[in-house]
Amino acid sequence: MLISRQERARICSDTELGAGNVLRRLAAYERPLDETVLHTDGTWRAPDGSRPDVLTLGQLYEVVEAYAGWYSAHGVRPRDPVAIHSSCAAEFAVNFLALTSIGAVPSFVNGNLAPEIAREYVRRQGAVGAFTDEAHREVLAEDAAGEGDAKAAGGTGGPDGVRGPDGTRGSGGHGLGLRFRLTAADVRPEHRAALPPSYPYRHDPTDPVLISHSSGTTGLPKGVPHTHRTLMYAQLHRLRFSTGADMERTLVGLPGAHNAMVATLLYCLLLRTDLKLLSSQRGTDVLDAIEAFRPTTVLAFAGTFGEMAAEDLTARDLSSVQVWFNTGDAAHEAHIRALVQHGSRIEIRRDLSRVRVEGSVFVDGLGSSEAGYSVFHNRHTKDTSTYSRCVGKPISFAEAAVLAEDGTPLPPGQIGRLGLKSPTLTPGYWNDSLTWNRMRLGGYWLTGDLAHQDEEGNFYHLDRAPDAIRTPAGIVFSTRTEELLLAALPELSDCTVVGVAPDGVRADWDGDGEAEAYALLQLADAGGAGQQRSGPRDDEQLSGTAVDEEWTGRVNAVLTAAGFPPVTRALRMEAGDVAKGATGKVLKRVMRDRFAADTAAGVAAEEQHA
Repeated sequence: MLISRQERARICSDTELGAGNVLRRLAAYERPLDETVLHTDGTWRAPDGSRPDVLTLGQLYEVVEAYAGWYSAHGVRPRDPVAIHSSCAAEFAVNFLALTSIGAVPSFVNGNLAPEIAREYVRRQGAVGAFTDEAHREVLAEDAAGEGDAKAAGGTGGPDGVRGPDGTRGSGGHGLGLRFRLTAADVRPEHRAALPPSYPYRHDPTDPVLISHSSGTTGLPKGVPHTHRTLMYAQLHRLRFSTGADMERTLVGLPGAHNAMVATLLYCLLLRTDLKLLSSQRGTDVLDAIEAFRPTTVLAFAGTFGEMAAEDLTARDLSSVQVWFNTGDAAHEAHIRALVQHGSRIEIRRDLSRVRVEGSVFVDGLGSSEAGYSVFHNRHTKDTSTYSRCVGKPISFAEAAVLAEDGTPLPPGQIGRLGLKSPTLTPGYWNDSLTWNRMRLGGYWLTGDLAHQDEEGNFYHLDRAPDAIRTPAGIVFSTRTEELLLAALPELSDCTVVGVAPDGVRADWDGDGEAEAYALLQLADAGGAGQQRSGPRDDEQLSGTAVDEEWTGRVNAVLTAAGFPPVTRALRMEAGDVAKGATGKVLKRVMRDRFAADTAAGVAAEEQHA
């Protein structure tokens, strides 16, 4: 049951409400303690040792207080960052609610990060301690980089040499400066007794409440803080201007370590929706969860939706879904069209009558960790046609512009850097003001994207600046090229366009050299034209990849007809050969390096046999 009109008005007028105290404000709204507020996927261990599938509001209060008591007893104070490194979505949610309740700052670390990247990222955060799941416990151990005895770094103990409330001693990672490490097994119900007298903490709107991180597709992830105000701003906007009726049962397939998960959690707690958090972002796992949970809204990143669209959706029961909500990178037309054929939606007719019709809605959002919310939304159904990388207009509270290199806004039709102004924007990168200020231009924050605008004010996303490819025939915008190929060639389930430049040559948007562009194709059907292969053998570095002259001709025919520059070659590859980052994004930087190494090896082999 969603909130009443009266409760909505009360929430929207609550001057104390912010991202750091949503759970506590629910008590002020007199929410029933026996009301179900959270469904888990069974991977989280509660303080009593159980693995509950469902939590009521009262149970969530008890869990959060147990975690908060543990942290308080182990010296965590307001504004202390605490690393959370896990693959379990519920662990991120519970730790966020617990740490913010004592004024501390949870610093999320995606469980898919490489261990060495995770360690360096945590070191730069200045975290005082770390919560991990068992799978990541040794990643942040003091001997993970050859220092000390990891076994001594017990989770239940206090800071180095100091006894915790349970009588054990703790030892943190010397290289990381951690005073403690813990897992869910270390938190017990009796830790509620250790809550500080000032509990719960009273936030200022500018207080940091979360550090999440960027995807890390171009290197070490950047720490992105959000405040009591910035993380809540868009959620209150939604409550004021949308009923949220289509979110009555919400399935979250977003990474648990992303601030989009937290924002959704807060919104759903306020809206009184049935919310389920998934720890897996695999397309098949999300499809399984849809059939079991029967959600009305599904949230995920574009990569997950792409994997879902590649499955045989006619064999799945997706009838409950009304809305697919994508955030992060904009989704591809081919994937959107596959999903909106299923489910149903409510249409409001001219006489204001509400009619349920076949086919769901896909809300394509373009956002980022830094933006705090998808500031662009483009609504698609099976009857709409606003594609071609159109992301629509910015939401009413935000401002966007396509900028020249000197920060001057460009007129419609000209390609430039996408800049953003928004009250949801992060105040800067954690411990890295240099990078933050380098990403500002003309008063705007640069998203790293290339875009243009039409005469009606709609924005079109073309590519990420590092992924654009300067070729002798012109600039190949990789994402725009992928979009066209997926729409024009139904045999493809996905594709990735990368550029390979000679050593020492930079050929992206900011470079002045030239490169060769390659289209790496994943076929929906492994048979067909792609069976004829040439190029690298299966046992070479990019196993499963093969040059196919027929595919190269077909790809370039599509590109030429659209007025786009051609690629040098099209290659077939298996889905498992695509390098992906922690959040599921394709690592084009890694793909470029792999392909360049493979090409060099092939040339060397030919010369050796010549």
